[in-house]
Amino acid sequence: MASSLLALIDDIASILDDVAVLSKVAAQKTAGVLGDDLALNAQQVSGVNPDREIPVVWAVAKGSFINKAILVPSALGISVFAPWAITPLLMVGGAYLCFEGCEKLAHKFLHSKEEDAKHHDELVKALSDPSVDLCALEKDKIKGAVRTDFILSAEIIVISLDTVANATLLTKLGVLVAIAIVMTVGVYGLVAGIVKIDDLGLHLKETSSKLMQRIGNFLLMAAPKLMRLLTIVGTAAMFMVGGGILVHGVAALGHMSEAASAWAGAAPAVGRVLGPVVSTLFSAAVGLVAGALVLLAVTGATRLFKRKA
Repeated sequence: MASSLLALIDDIASILDDVAVLSKVAAQKTAGVLGDDLALNAQQVSGVNPDREIPVVWAVAKGSFINKAILVPSALGISVFAPWAITPLLMVGGAYLCFEGCEKLAHKFLHSKEEDAKHHDELVKALSDPSVDLCALEKDKIKGAVRTDFILSAEIIVISLDTVANATLLTKLGVLVAIAIVMTVGVYGLVAGIVKIDDLGLHLKETSSKLMQRIGNFLLMAAPKLMRLLTIVGTAAMFMVGGGILVHGVAALGHMSEAASAWAGAAPAVGRVLGPVVSTLFSAAVGLVAGALVLLAVTGATRLFKRKA
């Protein structure tokens, strides 16, 4: 019995060690999607009454935990009963990320600043109008953020599952649970911090200390710039991560990426740095092209459906 107990403890220790190592690898692979998740969810909760920002973030975070409570066992079921489906699911998820990135670019270039300003003014007017049901507005924002989270969480879980495809079931469970908890706490902790930066800046600006006032002014100026930076980084991450998934899933693209990386890596002095950069740019280019094709297909199908309706 003692030897069995020691063997059990050793197995548990080995599983925890594998979980720690593989969770780190999975976290690195899903970093791009995480950046996109952070940017999108920070945008989703912007425009909410300042007193309700943290409760809204908490509500979305709870929805995120529910999403992952559904996704983790589903992913484990796929790994046990249909492991062949992991790569196709990754490809679908990668194509969706590329599509979403192209959709954001298309919105930016096809919609004028006047249209965006009008939408912003309508939102501000709704927030200040006592006849508007702010609870309903909050619920709509929460539902939208939770839907976005579900899609990105699914991508993170599938990428993590692919990372530990050859591990034991317990190790897979440990990695997926660890990734789900760390990603959710990390993303929504940062989102909560980002949406309250301007409030912190305003608070510091009202203090008697000149140093604190300067810091407050800096935070007030930095908050909108940080949001715009997150948007840019998130969009770039969509193409790099989504395109990278497609490159690894299509053999021909994978060979092209390896050849381009090897060619750039052979450059004297800068080859060690240039190789990975070229590989990343190749993935981003593939993601951009794939996203544009999916966007054209979706737009065409939507218009055709509307005509028939």
